Amino acid sequence: MHLDPSTYPRGAAFDELIDASGAPRPAARELFNHLSKLDKVALRERRATVDAAIMTMGITFTIYSEGENIDRAWPFDIIPRIMARDEWRRIEAGLKQRLSALNCFINDIYNEQRIVKDGVFPQEVLAGSRNFRVQCVGHAPQFGVWAHVCGTDLVRDRDGTVYVLEDNLRVPSGVSYMLENRMLMKRLFPEMFQACDILPVDDYTTRLYETLAALSPRPSERPVIAVLTPGIYNSAYFEHSYLAQQMGAILVEGSDLVVGDNDVVYMKTIDGLRRVDVIYRRIDDEFIDPEAFRKDSVLGVPGLMRAWRRGTIGIANAPGAGVADDKVVYAYVPQFIKYYLAEEAILPNVPSYLCMHDDERDYVLANLDKLVVKPANESGGYGMMIGPRATASEREECASRIKADPRNYMAQPTLLLSTAPTLIGDDLAPRHLDLRPFVLQSDSLYATTGGLTRVAMRENSLVVNSSQGGGSKDTWIVDVRN
Repeated sequence: MHLDPSTYPRGAAFDELIDASGAPRPAARELFNHLSKLDKVALRERRATVDAAIMTMGITFTIYSEGENIDRAWPFDIIPRIMARDEWRRIEAGLKQRLSALNCFINDIYNEQRIVKDGVFPQEVLAGSRNFRVQCVGHAPQFGVWAHVCGTDLVRDRDGTVYVLEDNLRVPSGVSYMLENRMLMKRLFPEMFQACDILPVDDYTTRLYETLAALSPRPSERPVIAVLTPGIYNSAYFEHSYLAQQMGAILVEGSDLVVGDNDVVYMKTIDGLRRVDVIYRRIDDEFIDPEAFRKDSVLGVPGLMRAWRRGTIGIANAPGAGVADDKVVYAYVPQFIKYYLAEEAILPNVPSYLCMHDDERDYVLANLDKLVVKPANESGGYGMMIGPRATASEREECASRIKADPRNYMAQPTLLLSTAPTLIGDDLAPRHLDLRPFVLQSDSLYATTGGLTRVAMRENSLVVNSSQGGGSKDTWIVDVRN
């Protein structure tokens, strides 16, 4: 199955594996040398093998559609996305720089608010934040870190520039699929892992455990870590159970925990109450404690915020971290880096227009057919309008929403996301993709080697979100041999 310009339909986008002449990029040469030795039958058999493994292992993702919860097998493409280690080093440094600055911002915004007083960050943006939690004001968690796990979405434009598209700081998901993708590829192409210098990702759960353990209020003892899940009907429940198992943590729901009179969190067991030191919560702020937030929540733990503020429990990500998980706040991250770290941003933002500013809003309304418009606090691609692919009525409806609530909308140019060869039927075809690396911070910083590559499986689609039908690939960071 030799890949050459006559068989692979090159488009205008930057292709991650194939250069403009149709030749494999240096990091992908070994892969395509190997693929050239496989015929369509061999590839079909390997894909069938991995599909069967996904079903047997129960690797699933839930899609919420028309009031129904549809549980489906994880969509996986067997052709990996590959990047050279030299390029990745710079990206890794930029990811760590970005999370450091974001945590400085969150800690500042709940305490002194120096960045507001100095005129670097507008008070009106903070005032309009849906994720600012007054319950967190005046608190400083351990190490001054609020977002301990960040999923940063990266995209590459047609000129090869890698941009940060957004930061996911509340309950970022997808890392279990990154790890499972690697396991599947090792089973599928073991010979490739002998022939190539593919950097490992296997240490993530160990690093996550260490990040969480550092938050324990009882450092002299082995911490009891719990993964707090909304339950089996959550779309990412597979990930919750997977990470708990891999870390040796305990998977719990809110009803399994109780806060004692001493503001200590305990887990109910058949032998009585057992103290919990750290909670890796996979529940949004509003539902984690009915005493502090939504009183009708049955997912959380009454008194959990009291325990956290008193320092008897570590919580990752900390309540209130979502103040920086806002697509309007995103536009100011380069300024955060300069203000808090006295550095220039290593990774650029996508150019952005904030509809709360009159001149930028006027530009957006006049150019809706060219822009991607996003609500500030949605995730999973919901509420987004891709102007060039929207109908006139959809653009009119978007304009009405912007005028009604300007603070809640921002817009960006429609980037032509990079592509990579993807097995569609028996043939390789380009599909657009992004990349979500995961960055950890507590007493130290760590970034995954690569991340979760998400693929828009439909031809010409730019929507890669799994919740909207996207798939995924393994991501190989490769030491290129000369």
